[in-house]
Amino acid sequence: MELHGTSVIGPNQPGEVATDTETFRAFNPALGQELEPLFYEANDSEIESAFALADAASLELRQRPPEDTARFLESIGEQIIALGDQLLERASAESGLPLKRLTGERGRTVDQLLMFARVVREGSWVEATIDLADPERKPLPKPDVRRMLIPIGPVVVFGASNFPLAFSVAGGDTASALAAGNPVIVKAHPAHPGTSEMVAGAIVRAADESGMPAGIFSLLQGTSHELSLKVVRHPAACAVGFTGSLKGGRAIFDAAVRRPNPIPVFAEMGSINPVFVLPGALRERAETFAVGLQQSVTLGVGQFCTCPGLVVGLEGSAMDQFITRTEELFDAATPATMLHPGILRSYQNGLRRLEGIEGIRMRSSAVAAADQKTEAQPAVLITNARTFLGCEELSEEVFGPSTVIVSAVSKDELMKVARGLQGHLTATIHGTNDDLNEFRELIDVLQTKVGRLVFNGFPTGVEVCAAMHHGGPYPATTDSRSTSVGAYAIKRFARPVCFQNFPEDALPLELQDQNHRNIWRLVDDHLTKDDCS
Repeated sequence: MELHGTSVIGPNQPGEVATDTETFRAFNPALGQELEPLFYEANDSEIESAFALADAASLELRQRPPEDTARFLESIGEQIIALGDQLLERASAESGLPLKRLTGERGRTVDQLLMFARVVREGSWVEATIDLADPERKPLPKPDVRRMLIPIGPVVVFGASNFPLAFSVAGGDTASALAAGNPVIVKAHPAHPGTSEMVAGAIVRAADESGMPAGIFSLLQGTSHELSLKVVRHPAACAVGFTGSLKGGRAIFDAAVRRPNPIPVFAEMGSINPVFVLPGALRERAETFAVGLQQSVTLGVGQFCTCPGLVVGLEGSAMDQFITRTEELFDAATPATMLHPGILRSYQNGLRRLEGIEGIRMRSSAVAAADQKTEAQPAVLITNARTFLGCEELSEEVFGPSTVIVSAVSKDELMKVARGLQGHLTATIHGTNDDLNEFRELIDVLQTKVGRLVFNGFPTGVEVCAAMHHGGPYPATTDSRSTSVGAYAIKRFARPVCFQNFPEDALPLELQDQNHRNIWRLVDDHLTKDDCS
């Protein structure tokens, strides 16, 4: 497939828009080489065209039946599969990720689209709620009141660097925003612009095949922070989905709330995903835990938002055995290619900063990284709870294949570490049933700190399902009530509207007396699929 290096505005295929702007190239981190072709930064005219088309599409989409949206989502998946190995090969060249990993990620991307198609067809996600009128109520008659969720309007989505497919152009944010009935404008991540263009073309073809309005999707290419802020500040933008760094997410959030009309930003940002290993677990399986930890930290070169960056346990011989074994495993770990040079620099700078803290010792891979490649050496840093509690930097994410192991002298000190944590995506507890009984308070505390609790496992790997919550208190996200993974993600991009005393034929189909769509509705406080009597 030929790449044109341009943005994709509404129905235009790549190559049909203006190119009088700054240029940049993709970079192969595994080979240390720039890639063809040149890519062109989206200009102001292209931004305006994308939002004008999206604004017009937003009105049309409100009139479309859910089946149109479901079929569109399925068609996107079909078009992505139709790109074949060319998509995987380009994504691998731009990210350094192996083809096997990207094949799985493509499957997850398509599965997400199909999941939201099912959600849209079933229809109960709109939360139709009906309180029937009671004209005989005293002292005042009760009005007829009906409420449901409707699309929020054009959504801006920022592609993530670490998942060039599943969290990018057709990833979870885009899929959920489209499923809710919104047009989407994606700001492509500059680390994989070719992959982004290919997927954007698949979405445009799916829109054409499904008869969707022209402005339902656009892609903007570019590297500048100013471009990102322009799309967030545009008056037609109604919400933002973001996955990336705390610095980047906070800049977008601040721009959104300072608008004359502030809009919601659903940003997933930094997380160290603490793991608490309790005494019984250490006594029973210190070796197994050490192996599992090393594998989880180095999975994907540590470039997962759920990488376990902190391990906390109680001092003692079992803890010493675990630390010694973990150091051996990290000594033997193989350096691997990170997504791009900027991420590697940040990782290396972060390790140097932490290694310089008094009370820290670091062990890293004994195998040297290749100079010409963007390779990172896995590392483990060892300290005690007193040092950890006295140094805020140790609580900050170092994105990459490293973790900090903290030894506490007592249960009280371990709990002090837990209570001092900021917000994170996940927390993990390794323990026995006796451990859980003794550390019941730990479970209660961690529920206030994270969005997902894992028991006797590791947080890497996020199941795409209805029960999943991929979010957490700040600074993990800007809204702990939302998730970027799972069916519930659709509700980020919808808002409730209430209809009072409306005639039957003027109501949305989901709120009419007859339950035309056979969805679950709350009628006079009873959940039912029955028609209103």
